[in-house]
Amino acid sequence: MQISDFDYELPEELIAQHPLTERDASRMLIVNRSSRSWRDSYFKLLPDELTSEDVLVLNNTRVFPARLNGRRVPSGGSVELLLLREVEDNTWEALTRPGRRLRTGSEIEFDDAGLSARVIASQQNGIRTIKFRSAERLEDLIDRIGEPPLPPYIKRQAGESKRDADRYQTIYAKQRGSIAAPTAGLHFTSTILKQLAEKGVRLVELTLHVGYGTFEPIRVQNVLEHRVAAEWFSISEEVAGTINEARKAGGRVIAVGTTTARALESAAGADGRLNPQSGFAALTIFPGYNFQVVDALLTNFHLPRSSLLVLVCAFAGAEFMLEAYRHAMQARYRVYSYGDCMLIL
Repeated sequence: MQISDFDYELPEELIAQHPLTERDASRMLIVNRSSRSWRDSYFKLLPDELTSEDVLVLNNTRVFPARLNGRRVPSGGSVELLLLREVEDNTWEALTRPGRRLRTGSEIEFDDAGLSARVIASQQNGIRTIKFRSAERLEDLIDRIGEPPLPPYIKRQAGESKRDADRYQTIYAKQRGSIAAPTAGLHFTSTILKQLAEKGVRLVELTLHVGYGTFEPIRVQNVLEHRVAAEWFSISEEVAGTINEARKAGGRVIAVGTTTARALESAAGADGRLNPQSGFAALTIFPGYNFQVVDALLTNFHLPRSSLLVLVCAFAGAEFMLEAYRHAMQARYRVYSYGDCMLIL
């Protein structure tokens, strides 16, 4: 199973650089696995596709402003950090730019913030371990000076739009801890959630903090050799009970996003029941995986050759899914974080 099997031609102009004015104005490609067909629709019509027997599962993680801009000491050269994971108090793993110039021992200052840092270790793939020094609580400083961690394919400065702090966040975000948004959830509005609830669709939430593993490139030719880094998740007893009851009654479990799907499948027992738990999702999903809990998936369009595209291909079949992607490109769907979505039934 080669990484080249998960490629498609993407016109660069279809990469969404800005969110739409209205969250729920996105287009939605509805993909039916059983009939191997698709049809063009709009996200606002999502309630029409669900029934009172269904459970819609949302990831309520909250993105924190994980991108920090500083300068090297004493040269004054600019430095950008993307915080990945806190390894101990005031110490983080981070992706750095420019990476090669930030060797172990390098000092960084952040203007007018009372914050400085030192590189204490270098790892593979450009990751550095950074020890911060501050007069106040580091989390408060990050919230004050950090910027939304927009992905690199959005080719503009985060500061160009004050809307990013709000729009690169789901309206139901609660639990702080992600360095990237669970983007399938960005389409939801309070109106859509209300319509779903009025229809009798059960809405439940879990938490999976999106980390580097979700967007880390696949660097091997044989996809089966890739492993998605573990990400912390939590599913309550109440949520697991609701999902198990719905499945027993013949209802569908609709996962909003690949992160939600990964959390659900990580907590699935051998009998197909969902187990309440908190821990680290270390599951990597390839084609051939037998989904235990997820019956339908709402997801955005993903990068070619990415682990997210591999997961979606595992859910719907690689050949069929790539055919649907080719249709979406021809139909000019907007892709990636601020782009349109697909509902795979």
